[in-house]
Amino acid sequence: MSSFKRLADAGDLTGKTALVRVDFNVPMENGLVTDDTRLRAAIDTVQTLRTQGAKVALLAHFGRPKGERVAEMSLAPIAGAFAKVLGSNVSFIADCKGEHVKQAMAQLDPAGVILLENTRFYAGEEKGDPELAKEIAELGDIYVNDAFSAAHRKHVSTAVLATLLPAYAGINMETELDALDKALGTPERPVLAVVGGAKVSSKIDLLKNLVTKVDRLAIGGGMANTFLAAQGINVGKSLCEHDLADTAREIMEIAAKNKCEILLPKDVVVAKEFAAYAENRTCAPDEVAPDEMILDAGMVTVAHLVDAMGKSKTLVWNGPLGAFEMTPFDKATVSAAQAAGIRASQGKLIAVAGGGDTVAALNHADAAGDFTFVSTAGGAFLEWMEGKALPGVEALKA
Repeated sequence: MSSFKRLADAGDLTGKTALVRVDFNVPMENGLVTDDTRLRAAIDTVQTLRTQGAKVALLAHFGRPKGERVAEMSLAPIAGAFAKVLGSNVSFIADCKGEHVKQAMAQLDPAGVILLENTRFYAGEEKGDPELAKEIAELGDIYVNDAFSAAHRKHVSTAVLATLLPAYAGINMETELDALDKALGTPERPVLAVVGGAKVSSKIDLLKNLVTKVDRLAIGGGMANTFLAAQGINVGKSLCEHDLADTAREIMEIAAKNKCEILLPKDVVVAKEFAAYAENRTCAPDEVAPDEMILDAGMVTVAHLVDAMGKSKTLVWNGPLGAFEMTPFDKATVSAAQAAGIRASQGKLIAVAGGGDTVAALNHADAAGDFTFVSTAGGAFLEWMEGKALPGVEALKA
């Protein structure tokens, strides 16, 4: 993963135009951006290009217009929001191809920035249409992908353009790929993976891949119930995919063949209702009553997990250990995340996390800032954990 082309390899960009794929699919309310995290993430790449004398044309999608022009999904309001975080003027043009766009870009001052309209207004974008790609490629001299979150899509703006122009990873993409390489590509061993969440069915590929690459795999959340049940343990009325018992056993067999130790809960927190502050107790997994449900891991389990962190040099984390949205069933997630954060901040552990509810869980634990890297890429992060090739990354390989 380290053999991709970086912006530093682009050379002299004076007078050139860079087509930059960014992730501006930001939350909006009443026409205003309510979270500018993704806008701020693009600043380093844009400023680097401007410093090197390039004009910058930003490509992005917003929502799912399905190849049609949908006024509510225009990127026009985002141009002003990005201008604020950039501290510089950002022009906008209501298209992303054509002669009129060329003319607008020609009028840009050196180091100027322009945001082009939603690429998904064209049906060819999501189809990877080569003709649309050629039309957009005519607008620039180089292509820069700074949107890892969309790298699992083989769209025109995320992958196909890279075959038509000199292509490089943006600063944000570069940081993400370097962090992921440290986590699973060429990690410092031993490697511990923590995978939680509700269902095994949504993470079968992920689990099967991880047990071939890590030294220990800790399974938490509702997923753990399926593994416990597969071992003949009665989990009461807990969330459990009993029909995936064979799959769980298969994953454990693959783990054994690859000398990957699977860590399951040693104790669990149970309640009779799925509600915040529900009356609860802690017991062994095989002591769950028929009318009880497992809502969190217990502190013995957390201690066991923290001990595994102490024996590891790299941690990959995806998903919570319990129903962290509800007090007091957030204790295991909070305690384990904070322990990982402390070790990472002390330089004792490379801790990389991402996907699904992971970011929310780590923020809830006030531990995200202590992790080595936290990805907000969602689907792309999960597909990377599954060992799948990401089109947007493959297109940047040197």
